[in-house]
Amino acid sequence: MSAPGWEPSPPSSSAAAILAAAEEGGRGRCVAFCVGSVLRGDDAAGPLLARRLEEEPVDGWIAVDGGQTPENDLGYLRRLAPRRLLLVDAAAMGLEPGAVRRLSAQDVAVQSLITTHTLPITYLLGQLEEMSDEVTFLGIQPAGTAFFDPVSEPVLAAVDELHAVIAAGADFGCYPLMSL
Repeated sequence: MSAPGWEPSPPSSSAAAILAAAEEGGRGRCVAFCVGSVLRGDDAAGPLLARRLEEEPVDGWIAVDGGQTPENDLGYLRRLAPRRLLLVDAAAMGLEPGAVRRLSAQDVAVQSLITTHTLPITYLLGQLEEMSDEVTFLGIQPAGTAFFDPVSEPVLAAVDELHAVIAAGADFGCYPLMSL
């Protein structure tokens, strides 16, 4: 016996139908793919940007929070077929905390900038470049990534600034390239 007033959901609201509708709505748009661990201080920069984009959406952009295992979202991203893809992650670049730089797969391979993910970020970047003609990787310099540390003020400011740049037209050329 079911509870009074409760009726089963119609078949169109199945998990598969909801996912298909979400993918259809995001197909061909710009995607901010934000990765990192919310448990590791400033490594939460990516997920914080994803949450900010969900709370204050920017027309033409959708956020995907890849968390600690961004490779798990590759199939979803491939189905979205993004026109532009922005990858945001904390990156130990030897700069002041909160500094943002454009990075390439070569920067990451040569300097081993990112080490907190299951698979190498170079693999992830290669996969992303296969699914979108325009991939930009922005690294945010963390102050610290110890477990349960709070997110630092400079990184919070960098996330706010990055949201503003996306909202103002997403010209990521305002961020310098990481120089080796």
